[in-house]
Amino acid sequence: MRICLILEGSYPYVMGGVSKWMDEIIRSLPEHEFVLWTIADQESKKGKFLFELPTNVVEVQECFLDSALHMRVKRNCAVHYSEQEKQQIEQLIRCQSPDWSLLLKTFSVENSNPLLLFMSQDFLEILKRFCEDAFPYAGFADLYWTIRSMFLPLLFLLTQPIPQADIYHSISTGYAGVLGGLGAMQNGKPYIVSEHGIYTREREEEILRADWVVPYFKELWISMFYMYSRFAYQQAWRVTSLFERASQTQRDIGCPAEKCAVIGNGIDVDAFSTIPQKEENGRIDIAAIVRIAPIKDIKTMIYTFSRLKQEIENVRLHVLGGFDDESYYQECLALIKYLQVKDIFFPGVVDIQKYLRKIDFTLLTSISEGQPYAILESMAAGRPLVATDVGSCRELIEGEYGDTFGPAGIYAPPMHQTKLLEAMIGMCRNKKMRIEMGLAGQKRIAQFHRKEKMVESVLDLYQKAVESWQA
Repeated sequence: MRICLILEGSYPYVMGGVSKWMDEIIRSLPEHEFVLWTIADQESKKGKFLFELPTNVVEVQECFLDSALHMRVKRNCAVHYSEQEKQQIEQLIRCQSPDWSLLLKTFSVENSNPLLLFMSQDFLEILKRFCEDAFPYAGFADLYWTIRSMFLPLLFLLTQPIPQADIYHSISTGYAGVLGGLGAMQNGKPYIVSEHGIYTREREEEILRADWVVPYFKELWISMFYMYSRFAYQQAWRVTSLFERASQTQRDIGCPAEKCAVIGNGIDVDAFSTIPQKEENGRIDIAAIVRIAPIKDIKTMIYTFSRLKQEIENVRLHVLGGFDDESYYQECLALIKYLQVKDIFFPGVVDIQKYLRKIDFTLLTSISEGQPYAILESMAAGRPLVATDVGSCRELIEGEYGDTFGPAGIYAPPMHQTKLLEAMIGMCRNKKMRIEMGLAGQKRIAQFHRKEKMVESVLDLYQKAVESWQA
């Protein structure tokens, strides 16, 4: 099979759980060919992969959203649209239910330049109606630039050639979901969506917190991402998630229940289960296996650890991972300096299996997650954890499968320093509890989260998709 993976803001440019999952799947299916259709934010990332691509990756087609900003048009280059095209453009900018096949046909023609849309008289008439109907008290210029910034990247992506494949598989909704759905539609092939986090909800949280979005346009921005997800779900043959709660969220957003499936993450259990327990050294060592990024809420981690140091002196925190956001990393360092807290270390990207030998328990303070590899690896190594109640963290800690292994750690609400602190103090002061929780987690991962099972499930998905489509 030739499988086209549509990847937005992840593999092979970014380290993290999604990228790790993707690399594992490709390497575990060497008999199949993979095409990477990637979407990244900046052209400066072209060819700068953080992964050595497996030999069965036979093609990489890179798309960069900031390329849309570099487009130019000739002066006095007018463009006009048919009545049907204008109707669908209006449906698009109102975030309703456009005819995506018609939009693809309109904007994917050779040498198409989507900038021409925003310079056309037809577009101004559409936007004028929209402004009068939905934003009578907003400035027309504000609405114009908002709509342009919302849809220019999408329309630019529609101008890119569609790779040939037997299956299209996007690892999110969003832009990737639109391209995956259109690629499958154009070439008459099956399409699969796999969400590690719920893309729409993550963008919604991001926009609600953002200060770069004009407040009275936030709802429109959020509606745009819901529109993209609805299309992806509509076109998909199957939509997978990592755990049942996430699958329910997909159904709540609009995915038909019969399309939903759950395929959990899996790891090399044997490689982690042989890691010995830490040797006594008179202190407690905590590891956060995490990218240094705002969504991981490293600042709450620092604040909470500074309070922990006031209670327990002989404790250290190791933040294991690289960073995508240099400014956020510097903010974290500045916070540590401001709080005058000691014993926080940033060793960068390390060999996790080796580093876990000197760790007592792990910590995760994310405000959004799917099913973190950091937790799976910690549990497989017999290390208990303190984590926020996001994604499937609670299910991993408590067990969602009806097993009787017992808790593998303690969870707390996101951004709740006091609850996190209480959990960390309890973990630091009770070695017997740490050992019992570590053993419970180790058994749970060994039974339910083996890499072999994950790969088998994905391969079965591909085979059934092709068989169903050919029937």
